[in-house]
Amino acid sequence: MVTAKAWVLKKHFEGFPKISDFDLKKIELPNLKDGELLLESVFLSVDPYMRVYSRRHMKEGDIMIGTQVARIVESKNPAFTVGTFVVADSGWRTHFISDGKDLRLLPSNWPESLPRSLALGTVGMPGLTAYFGLLEICKMKPGETVLVNAAAGAVGSVVGQLAKIGGCKVVGCAGSDDKVAYLKKIGFDEAFNYKTIKSLDEALRKASPDGYDCFFDNVGGEFASIAINHMKKYGRIAICGAISLYNDSMPQKGPYMQIPMIFKELRMEGFIVSRWNNRREEGVNTLLKWVVEGKVKYHEQVTEGFENMPMAFIGMLKGENLGKAVVKI
Repeated sequence: MVTAKAWVLKKHFEGFPKISDFDLKKIELPNLKDGELLLESVFLSVDPYMRVYSRRHMKEGDIMIGTQVARIVESKNPAFTVGTFVVADSGWRTHFISDGKDLRLLPSNWPESLPRSLALGTVGMPGLTAYFGLLEICKMKPGETVLVNAAAGAVGSVVGQLAKIGGCKVVGCAGSDDKVAYLKKIGFDEAFNYKTIKSLDEALRKASPDGYDCFFDNVGGEFASIAINHMKKYGRIAICGAISLYNDSMPQKGPYMQIPMIFKELRMEGFIVSRWNNRREEGVNTLLKWVVEGKVKYHEQVTEGFENMPMAFIGMLKGENLGKAVVKI
């Protein structure tokens, strides 16, 4: 008999999440049936989407949603061997049982030298979000200018590097000087700290006087309202996230965007990466290849200890992470 630990949503978030909104539970797992597997989480992901999805898809008392890299510790399923590492969407828990249908194997050519936690970041959902968002929504072309906000985060940092691989000029913004320095280090052409500039309008104009062909928006709110006025004719805007709005108790009111949308003939589209699940293997293999070749660099903010899951989640929402935020068990 295995005792699993799990973090549950004790109380729906009101405004910014608090440690007291979570509760740590112990769950006795039953013995395996034929066809089942016992897995232990090795790395767990904390992501901005959890903030909005918790209200839409969870009830109080549910185990927090989320993804992990897990190791098979016992198997009664001939398709899976003990010691194999997989990616699972089983929430914030240390151990769980699966029939294998919901598990995704790490690529067979995954190098031993590469952290398996990257399957939650650059070579996982955030990387795939950048990959398909740029290719399918922004439809970037060589020579274009791409703008990305929250650029030092798990998605934004990959967006910028993929745009550079695609032959584009890339402008990014982030919330600290250290993050801006990191963006320059990984190849961004222009980067600025949105917390210290006097005017976002001026900063965007200075970074690209001719405007932007593509805007990969992870932030929403005031930033998006200003950035839309800097788009070039026929520009494309990919709405990936709106982290500036997730913790608001009262909805923000922004300026109307119809006029720049009309006169610049812009295309704006929201998306969720699961739309391209049928092309997941393509995306993972491409990202893994570029990471191995050094074309895409990565940085992880690793928090040690399952007991620190809520702290890591809250810190990520506050923008304390550089790159992907993960928790190591």
